[in-house]
Amino acid sequence: MNRDKKFWTLLLVFQVFFGLAVFAVTREYYMPEESLPRGHTFTAAPAASGWSRGMTATDVARLTSPGLVETAPSDPAEIYQRAEAFFVGGQYAQAAQLYEQLLPFSPDDAEIYNNLGLTLFYLGRTDEALARLNEGVAKDSEHQRIWLTLGYVNARLGNIEEAREALTRATETGGNASIREAAMEMLAELP
Repeated sequence: MNRDKKFWTLLLVFQVFFGLAVFAVTREYYMPEESLPRGHTFTAAPAASGWSRGMTATDVARLTSPGLVETAPSDPAEIYQRAEAFFVGGQYAQAAQLYEQLLPFSPDDAEIYNNLGLTLFYLGRTDEALARLNEGVAKDSEHQRIWLTLGYVNARLGNIEEAREALTRATETGGNASIREAAMEMLAELP
């Protein structure tokens, strides 16, 4: 009799945890879709909290777990969300791969080039990072954030004049005051 009681108690505990796990995995299906997030909050730190708009720690853990069997998404919004999760989770190689997949969907979107460039920089692929950032600038020279990122990357690489030019451009382009302030702070720190 005691054994039966243990069995049923363990079964009940298992079912409760199983039910919670199923709920956690499937809840996004039932939540209303939001539009594709536009842009990251620039930061010098790799795991920027602004990059996780609309994502919970559970989402990041689920997308970055080693046992996850990845299926190739075809929806740009889903690709973008996964790229964001990988970036936030510090899995830059996966994030870079997904940002690359986004380029055919929006070949003129400077924000994708910005995100890809910064991700490649964090991977240590500096030549590729600068190439992608410069491609993005060529696509949209009025995109303020990409100028800031280009200045940041150049400053970190010791390309002081290139950094100064890009950061100056970030202060003169666009209307985002926080980007302008960040560019001015970085300019003040340049030798």
